[in-house]
Amino acid sequence: MGKQIPIKEDLFTWPSDAPQLIGGKCPECGEHHFPLQQNCPSCASRRIDAVKLSRRGKLWTWTTQTFVPPVPPYTGPIENFKPFGVGYIELPEGLCVEGRLTTADIDKLKIGMEVELVVETFRTDEQGNDILSYAFAPV
Repeated sequence: MGKQIPIKEDLFTWPSDAPQLIGGKCPECGEHHFPLQQNCPSCASRRIDAVKLSRRGKLWTWTTQTFVPPVPPYTGPIENFKPFGVGYIELPEGLCVEGRLTTADIDKLKIGMEVELVVETFRTDEQGNDILSYAFAPV
């Protein structure tokens, strides 16, 4: 069995039983952003503090991806494609984060519902490693 590898370093805390996204907070204007950047997207300050963002938020809006995305970014075999949900999650810090949802079932997704960050396997690489990404699950 391979290793578990985050899809990108410093995107979320890992390993963790309670993973959190790693964002930025500008000490100049107080705005949060995700992912962590070198400059504040609100005021252009270059002084950014890395912060762990809240694990829970509200589903602001969502849709389902029902067809195979272009290659790249999709890297899996076309026959293995399964529809997935994608949404914007409003976090208490005052920002919306785009992310995959753990379900594409339209009967289980409602605007305004509470969701929680999870880490799941996005794909398996050629060496058998699980490439991990973040997603949001209904609470």
